[in-house]
Amino acid sequence: MQVDRSRVRRARAASGPPGFWYRFAVVVLRPLLTVFTRRAWRGWEHIPETGGVVVVTNHISHADPLTFAHFIYDSGRLPRFLAKAVLWEVPFVRWVVRGAGQIPVYRESGNAGNAFSAAVAAVRRGELVVIYPEATLTRDPQLWPMAGKTGAARVALETRAPVVPVAQWGPHELLPPYAKRPHLIPPRTMHVVAGPPVSLDDLRGRPIDGALLDEATERIMAAITALLAQVRSEPAPAVRFDARREGVARVGDPRQPGFGGRSA
Repeated sequence: MQVDRSRVRRARAASGPPGFWYRFAVVVLRPLLTVFTRRAWRGWEHIPETGGVVVVTNHISHADPLTFAHFIYDSGRLPRFLAKAVLWEVPFVRWVVRGAGQIPVYRESGNAGNAFSAAVAAVRRGELVVIYPEATLTRDPQLWPMAGKTGAARVALETRAPVVPVAQWGPHELLPPYAKRPHLIPPRTMHVVAGPPVSLDDLRGRPIDGALLDEATERIMAAITALLAQVRSEPAPAVRFDARREGVARVGDPRQPGFGGRSA
């Protein structure tokens, strides 16, 4: 991907100073990612240089938040991730994610609405918020995007911000789903492609109810899936994998004993 240095400078200047912990994470992680990964990136032109935006992507590895943050940061923007709250319980990591302004998500709990409120506030401040619509690693056996949850659509409709879909492929080779050790040698290629904003204009201004959120979510997942099909050069499944329909738990490693349904 050819880097437009002037664009990056403008976006970075508009984002303001990242703060100590954000700079710390960049200084530590970016050189490692540069050494141990190869980058096939496209579509920065679809990411606004300034202003609130919701960026949505597929989730195929516990490593992909790092490789995806690399893509977003090098575009000039500072990503604010919705991330599982357990990270705020890990010594040292909690200082980094809190100091870098990331947003905790208390999955499957009564506090889940806090993440929505924080994401809406961040977008309205003009920040770039990253949301994984699947809310967990995909359970699809072939790692295609599965049925999404409505959080990203809700934030986008509430704020009227653009929704930029992104597909990523390759982080699962760096760190397979639920694996403990990364495969660093030889360096794997991280394919990341951003597409034009998802068309939601006809849905904006209408009462936000379940049917509206389902329609917006389906458009978001379809856009991500279409981009991934381009990256993988193969057709996506005709029917999106649905963990609930298949009896697969949405949280935790579905391959472990005690989880219902088939593994993915």
